[in-house]
Amino acid sequence: MRNPFSDQRPPRANRKLGSDPSVVSRRAAGAALEHAIDPWLQHMRWRRDFASWRERRINQERYQTERMDMLEHATGPIGGQRLLDLGAGMGGFAVAAALAGAHVTACEYNPAYCRIIELRAVRHSLALPVFNAAGEALPFADASFDTVVAWDVLEHVQSPTAMLAEIARVLRPGGHCLLTAINRRAWVDPHYHIAGLNWLPRDMAEQIITRRKRSKGGAAFRDMQRLSDMHYYHYGQIVRLCKRHGFRVQDLRQAQLRRGELTSPKASRRAMRAALRAIGLESLAYRAQRRWYVGMFELGLERVR
Repeated sequence: MRNPFSDQRPPRANRKLGSDPSVVSRRAAGAALEHAIDPWLQHMRWRRDFASWRERRINQERYQTERMDMLEHATGPIGGQRLLDLGAGMGGFAVAAALAGAHVTACEYNPAYCRIIELRAVRHSLALPVFNAAGEALPFADASFDTVVAWDVLEHVQSPTAMLAEIARVLRPGGHCLLTAINRRAWVDPHYHIAGLNWLPRDMAEQIITRRKRSKGGAAFRDMQRLSDMHYYHYGQIVRLCKRHGFRVQDLRQAQLRRGELTSPKASRRAMRAALRAIGLESLAYRAQRRWYVGMFELGLERVR
């Protein structure tokens, strides 16, 4: 499979970019951040909520509460953790975790995104190390980190198996990884936002994406992955793959359900869950939804060997 940025020069594994708050003022960094992000958002102008969606990308670090809570439940207090944000994207989570006291290192394959991470860090006067590297060849020593997060990354890499092996290598024994993986049966595709897409043959799905004008044409991407290029999984498949690399696996949403902390934004869904809970079927319904409907799996991995 081609890497989504394969027409760019491959990143040097030891290329550390870093962000020095003294170089650019916070105000200038904020303006430069918007200018740097906007070209990467143009393919989503079909969204009715584009303006608010864009604002969430510009101020991404402000919208990380749920994932920060997931991290704390899985790993304990965030402050002081040696944390690798692998495939850090535009840096929202990396900056939020650094502001919470973690010792964060960001690693991102796209050089333009690396610059966005730097600007976001400078906006908060953070000296955040940023490495331009691929997830399959991390430029870090063994057992360098207490925690790795890899949000929305696994489906895009050339070799998920190699990436998981690298995560296991750079984690200390007993360390944790929080990872997302896309459901092969997702009813609404998380990338193209079209219902039923993953229940169709891939060639037919690709035609629908083109007709609905949901491809990434017009954005700054120079080499876009097609749906058929990405790695999607059934739940059992991704669990077995992680276990083969020495991880104990937990479904983070299921853990929330068991703690009574799983929230549903819609009143109708809350009512349905209450009815299912009353007859003892909420857990069964959750597993059915995970198998046949949910867009992504959110997993907590613990390195046990």
